[in-house]
Amino acid sequence: MRRKKKSVLPRWGFLAVLLVVLAGSTIGYVQFRDNRADPAAKPSAAAQTPAPSAAASASPVPTPKPIPAETVDVAIIGSELEGMYLARAAADEGLSVKVIDPRAKAGGQLLQGEMLFLDETRDGSGKLLVQGRAKELFDGFRAGKIRKLSEFQTYYAKLVNGIPMESGITIQEVAAAPGIQGTEAVQSVTYKTADGTEKKLTASYWVENSDFAALASRLAVTRLPGLEKFYGQEQIEYMSAGMMMKFKNVDWARFQAAYKESVNESFAIGLTGVTRGYKPTNDSVFLRGLNAVSQRDGEVIINAFLLYQVDPSDDASIAAAKELGQKEIPLILQYFKKNMTGWENAELNGFPDYLYIREYNHYETDYVLKVSDVLGARMFPDNVSIAGYPLDLQGLKANKWGIEMGRPDKYGMPLRSFQLKNYENVLMAGKNVGTTAIAYGSARIQPNTSLAAESIGVILGQIHGKKKLRELTEADWSTLHPYLESKYAIKVTGVTGTNKIAGWTAEEIAKLDTGEIVYPSYVKTRKP
Repeated sequence: MRRKKKSVLPRWGFLAVLLVVLAGSTIGYVQFRDNRADPAAKPSAAAQTPAPSAAASASPVPTPKPIPAETVDVAIIGSELEGMYLARAAADEGLSVKVIDPRAKAGGQLLQGEMLFLDETRDGSGKLLVQGRAKELFDGFRAGKIRKLSEFQTYYAKLVNGIPMESGITIQEVAAAPGIQGTEAVQSVTYKTADGTEKKLTASYWVENSDFAALASRLAVTRLPGLEKFYGQEQIEYMSAGMMMKFKNVDWARFQAAYKESVNESFAIGLTGVTRGYKPTNDSVFLRGLNAVSQRDGEVIINAFLLYQVDPSDDASIAAAKELGQKEIPLILQYFKKNMTGWENAELNGFPDYLYIREYNHYETDYVLKVSDVLGARMFPDNVSIAGYPLDLQGLKANKWGIEMGRPDKYGMPLRSFQLKNYENVLMAGKNVGTTAIAYGSARIQPNTSLAAESIGVILGQIHGKKKLRELTEADWSTLHPYLESKYAIKVTGVTGTNKIAGWTAEEIAKLDTGEIVYPSYVKTRKP
C-alpha cells in the first residue's frame, strides 16, 4: 500500500486554494440559476469574469431627486360632481384646494358616464328640496336649458373654474400620524401623474370623492354590510351599474302622443309594459322601466339599462361591462324601433365613455344613517343637508328589478355621516356617505349629498385656523347654520318632516333597519 505524500503547500497556500474553491462555488451558483431561467443561455459575463474588488467597483451613490411637493388646505380625491361642490365652496371661502383624480378624465358619473337624467329630491307634499349651487343645475335641467352633454360640461367647467385638477393619477403611498381625540390624521399622499411623474400632496383635509374609495380603501376602515346581507348572499354585490343609452332621430311628439300617461313634453317614465317584452341576450344585463329625457332635436338619453356584478375598483370589470353594453344596446334599439311609436327611424347616438356607478363599499363613519332616521324624519344638531327620495334599491343579479323600501317625507343628514370613523381629517363625499345599505337607497341621490358637500366646504372655510371639525360644539353650530342660510341660502336647521314610524316599537324599528320589515307592505297590515 502506497503512503500518501504530505502536502507541499504551505499553510497560507492551502487557505488561498480554499478561498478560490469557495469563490468558484459562488460563481457556479449564480451561473446555475441563470441556466435554470434559460437552459439555452450561455454563462453571463459576470459568471465568466472574476468580480472586481469592492474598492474598484465603488462609485458615488446618486442623490435621489426630491419629489415635487405641494401643500393645500383641502385635497379632493376624485372629480365626481358632488365633491366639486365642496371644492367650490371651500375655494370661495378662501381655502386652497386641489383635485387629484384617479380616473383618466374629469366629471365621473355626470360627464364620463353621461348620467344626464337628473333625479330631483322632493318632500312628501311634492315640494322641491334642492338647495345650494345644485339648484341652478336642476332648474336648468327641468326647464330644458341643460339637457345636452355640452351644456352639462359648461355647467361643470364653471363650477370647477380656477380649481387645480390632475386626472389619471395613481396613489402610491398614504402617510398618517396620530390625530385628535384618539383618531389618526392623513398627512400626505404620494401619487404618480398620468405621465409617470411622482408627486407628493399634503393637506389639512382630505375628501374621498371617487366612485371606488381610492383613498379611503387604503386606510384602516370598517366595511359596513352591503345588500348581499339583505338578500342573504355570501358574495359581495353592489347595486347594478348603468350604461346610458343614447339615441337620435326620435320623433318625441309622436312618442308623447302615443303614451300620454307615461310621456310628457320632456320625460318618459316607466313604460314597463314595453320594456318587459325585451329578452336580453346575456344574464348579466337587464332592461328595466325607462327614465328617458328629450335632449331636443330628436336626441334622447335613457337610464334603464342595467349591468350586474360590476366592481368599480376593477378596471377589467368595468371594461367587460362596457363591452356587454355596446353589444346589447343596438339590439335594444331594434326592439324600440319595432315596438314604440315615434322610434321607427331612431339611430344610435354613440356610447358614453364610462358607466353610471351607483354603489361601492360603505365604510363606517362617525354616525351611520339608518332607515329609521330616513322614514322617521330625524333631524340632527349637525345637519349639513335636508334630504328626501324613496328608499330605492336598484337590482342585483339575485333580484333584477330591485325593491322600494319606503318613501320618506324629508330628513336631515349630519356632518358625522360624512366623517370617516377614526380619522380626524378624512371626509366622505357623494356615494361614499356613511349609511346602511338600505338607507343608501335614498341618501345616494345627488342633490342630497351635493348640498352636504357644499355645506361642509363652507364650514371648513369658516373654522379655518380656529378649530377642527371634530371640535365643533353646539355653540358653533348656532353660528354656522345661520351663516349658511344668510350667505348661501342653505337652510338645514329649523326644518321638520313627517315621522312615518311614529309609535313604532323598538323591536319594529330594529327590524326596519335590518330590512326584516319592508315598510310599504308592512304598514298595510300593521296594527297601531
